[in-house]
Amino acid sequence: MKFSENWLRQHVKTDATREELAATLTAIGLEVEEMTVLGAALDGVVVARIVDCAKHPEADRLQVCQVDTGSERLQIVCGAPNARPGLIAPLATVGTRVGEITIKAAKLRGVDSNGMLCSAKELGLDADASGLLELPGDAPVGTPLADYLGLPDASIELKLTPNRADCFSVRGIAFDVAAACGSDVVPFDATPMPALNNESLPVELDAGAKVPRFVGRVIEGVNAAVPTPVWMAERLRCSGVRPISFLVDVTQYVMLELGQPMHAFDRDTLVGPVVVRHARAGEQTKLLDGRTVSLDEDFLVVSDSQGGTGARVVALGGIMGGYDTRVTDATRNVFLEAAHWIPSAIIGRGRKLGLHTDAGHRFERGVDPELPRQAVEVASRLIVEIAGGAPGPVTEAVLPQHLLQPQPVVLRRTRLARVLGVSITDGEVERILRALGLSVENTADGWRVTPPTRRFDLAIEEDLVEEIARIHGYDAIPTTLPGGATRLAAPSETSVDEVTVRRQLAARDYLEAINYAFVDADLLAKWNATDAAVPLANPLSAELGVMRTVLLPGLVAALARNAARQQPRVRLFELGKTFANANGAPTETLRVAAVACGDVRSEQWDAAARKVDFHDLKGDFDSLAALSGAALEYRSSQAAWGHPGRSADVYRDGVKLGWIGQLHPRLQQALDLDVDAVAFELDLAPLLARAIPKAQPLSKYPSVRRDLAFVVADQVPWAALQASVKAAAGASLRDLVLFDRYAGKGVETGFKSLAMGLILQDESRTLTDRDVEAVVAEVVAALQRDHGAVIRS
Repeated sequence: MKFSENWLRQHVKTDATREELAATLTAIGLEVEEMTVLGAALDGVVVARIVDCAKHPEADRLQVCQVDTGSERLQIVCGAPNARPGLIAPLATVGTRVGEITIKAAKLRGVDSNGMLCSAKELGLDADASGLLELPGDAPVGTPLADYLGLPDASIELKLTPNRADCFSVRGIAFDVAAACGSDVVPFDATPMPALNNESLPVELDAGAKVPRFVGRVIEGVNAAVPTPVWMAERLRCSGVRPISFLVDVTQYVMLELGQPMHAFDRDTLVGPVVVRHARAGEQTKLLDGRTVSLDEDFLVVSDSQGGTGARVVALGGIMGGYDTRVTDATRNVFLEAAHWIPSAIIGRGRKLGLHTDAGHRFERGVDPELPRQAVEVASRLIVEIAGGAPGPVTEAVLPQHLLQPQPVVLRRTRLARVLGVSITDGEVERILRALGLSVENTADGWRVTPPTRRFDLAIEEDLVEEIARIHGYDAIPTTLPGGATRLAAPSETSVDEVTVRRQLAARDYLEAINYAFVDADLLAKWNATDAAVPLANPLSAELGVMRTVLLPGLVAALARNAARQQPRVRLFELGKTFANANGAPTETLRVAAVACGDVRSEQWDAAARKVDFHDLKGDFDSLAALSGAALEYRSSQAAWGHPGRSADVYRDGVKLGWIGQLHPRLQQALDLDVDAVAFELDLAPLLARAIPKAQPLSKYPSVRRDLAFVVADQVPWAALQASVKAAAGASLRDLVLFDRYAGKGVETGFKSLAMGLILQDESRTLTDRDVEAVVAEVVAALQRDHGAVIRS
């Protein structure tokens, strides 16, 4: 929000200097981002009229101008393209300092020049350097320019937080300044204009709660060609708005002053009634910027009845007016419009069309629903006073059941003191609240406060506490240490916490990555992971259009960026949420993922370099599972992004947790990944769940080990053999170790030899050879029966 300092001081009287005012605004949460002083050094610059112009005898681009200053006539050599007889422009007289230059009498190409006609940029008033600053034809010649333009002034730009929509107006800012500076806001004159004729346009509201109020008024006989008054044009320039034409400038001026966006239609181009409705699919309209846009049912529009009831779109609701019904200098009859569009009906609509307008910016954040009628009355008075015309009656269509009414909020004296840690007197609290425009009623415990309709950000007690704190001044609240006992929460023994997971992966030489939860739909398509994806209604960009369904696409993209920047060994992990549509509603799942490429270890002299593979990653993952004592099962995976034969699905207690393995070569090619990468991704909560540890006595009897070697088909996984052995060996099996795998000479093609060690132990006695042989016999029989395995001879 950018505004004129002088304009603000018209609404709130304060003795604070410019610097003090800027500091106060920042201190109360309205951060001053930039302040530009205007017209601080215009002594010697006067309003002057060019009487005559003649071509310079020695330069084609220069003119010799005779200039009337009101007290004398001066000869000025000027190169501005718009210099012409009759033009009124600023003149810097001899001795005046303009920027870094002091004006002196001089000869330019042999012709005397006694001053300088100035552009707005040369005077530091605007960025326009295309020609002389043209002043209105009725500007009093000889008057100091600073007096005529109401200077000096300052253009102040605030960096507002989204919740302070009420401060997108000079009037809204004035309330905060009044409260902070101990003054009052100057009463605002919005006296209704009496109707001088019966001309009106009927209005119909067909969008329900999205547009609960629409106010319009016809003004006939307006002189639209009248120039915008200098005081209005300068306030607009100070606010970052370039004057266009009087009728357009009036709507901009009212919006900046009150915060209510408005639009002016050429009444003669409209065919009543005016209808506020949803756009129809494929409906098109030409906007003020000359673009023709195609709409859908998500947009709200204002239409008239040209060609049929509600047939033609004349404005894009809350964003921009239409081209065909715009006001021009030839306009004689005007239809003023001010409506209340709720934020949810406007948010994201402009971005869909690549538009960002001041009106849309305000409506997205929220506008006072009581402002439309006041704005129409103020604009009507300005138009009639400056451009003439006869106003008709105000037409107001309203759905009162859809207008939000301010609800009283109870502020307790004890709660205020407890939250702030300091006691503020009742008188100061009431002064602050009333200065902010809030209605205050005293109660036994504190106050019953009703916010005005413009302050819909005040809904709970803590909102009022914040208002008191920021206006009273954070620097006035002493720093104190917190008192009282601190409640300690014991960590749960039934789950491993996330911090432990991060530490474990960091200890395994992984670095944590944090990626956006928004991803490109095309990237998910490459991973074949678009099922149940949640699209965003209002994405920041096309590349961030859906919520991620898996973590790995973002994590592998980070690995690829590092690998492309000469990082040969990359190991990354991420803990984050994935999102999916389930039964019509988005669900969130906390997951953990890791990805690695390059050598297993950093370059060193003590061991030969070796690329990381599936088993290295599985070892890292098993270390995570060990934190909770999880017994995992690995089954062959059919995941689209997994390498056939080098990836597995991970199960715990029969429930699938996720995937581990090497990325598919086709996927790596699609991602332009030049290195082989291994990765895993799993649901975190079921992985970290653990039983409460219970102490068990150690057996005092010795253990017995038997080593067996079996020949089994290549396609039989170790996990299946392991399950069979454990089932057959029973309670006496303490551990099972796979210590060798062999395929080659002596073993038939298509088969492998696996050597395993069975460690047996009993709790109550020493196992005999007969006991051990019985267990071994059961294991051999089970492996033969279940998998066709035979003892290797």
